[in-house]
Amino acid sequence: MSTVRLAAVSAEFGRDLEEDFAVAERLIKEARADGAQLLALPEACLGGYLLSLDGGGSLDADGRGADPGPPPLAPDGPEIRRLAALAGDMTVIAGYCETDGTSRYNSVVCVSGDGVLGNHRKVHQPLSEDADYASGDGFAAFDTPVGRIGMLICYDKAFPEAARELALDGAEIGVCVSAWPAARTDPAPDLSEDRWKRRFDLFDRARALENQMVWLSANQSGTFGSLRFVGSAKVVGPGGDLLAGTGVGAGIAAAELDVAEALETARRSMGHLRDRRPDAYPALSATTGAAAR
Repeated sequence: MSTVRLAAVSAEFGRDLEEDFAVAERLIKEARADGAQLLALPEACLGGYLLSLDGGGSLDADGRGADPGPPPLAPDGPEIRRLAALAGDMTVIAGYCETDGTSRYNSVVCVSGDGVLGNHRKVHQPLSEDADYASGDGFAAFDTPVGRIGMLICYDKAFPEAARELALDGAEIGVCVSAWPAARTDPAPDLSEDRWKRRFDLFDRARALENQMVWLSANQSGTFGSLRFVGSAKVVGPGGDLLAGTGVGAGIAAAELDVAEALETARRSMGHLRDRRPDAYPALSATTGAAAR
């Protein structure tokens, strides 16, 4: 048996890339000192998210000038290499704005000191996000020093098919990075009672349970533009149990477990992937993978 310490971050990030790297470096050092081998930072942590999801993203935080938006970064560029150098012997996951020719994507990258291990472009786009980003077109798991990982970004996790595709591709650990805000209308005075926060938590636990996989959820905290983020970073076990969480504030949620043993135990008697009946729901993809056997 081999245990792994997994950690997910709730923290505030903005448009200043140097400041974001300073925050990321501090969090990586803190997680390393705690023994973490895998650390998930939030969506858009390198350069900040959008100021609004109502089509007003071009205004700055004070509503006065033009906001250039998140800085576009190349996955093989100096900024991602800098993140990899900070990761060193750890595996680190972070959200950024990816540039590819004339297109920009809301992306998440997984790195270690050896370089890029995986990259995912957000597929599902809420509200007016498609005005700023092109959409990704698929989901795939990949191997890392801590196990086989599948990544999602924010709204992706509202679609069961996305996480299921990763599970069928053999993902042992699902990682969803977010910039998930509180409700846009009638927000709760107490952020912990916000209905969008409840949805955020329900999606995390449901995706872990239905796929019987370990789940990490990182999220932005604080405010940016018109958005107030719900925090709530967490580690969820393959039975849907909350193993660690930050609540709505900033912090690092960390838990240690033997991933292979946890999956084997969860899937021993009732194997949700094994017991699928694709012939009964032909409208869905009948994709099969090693995890379904």
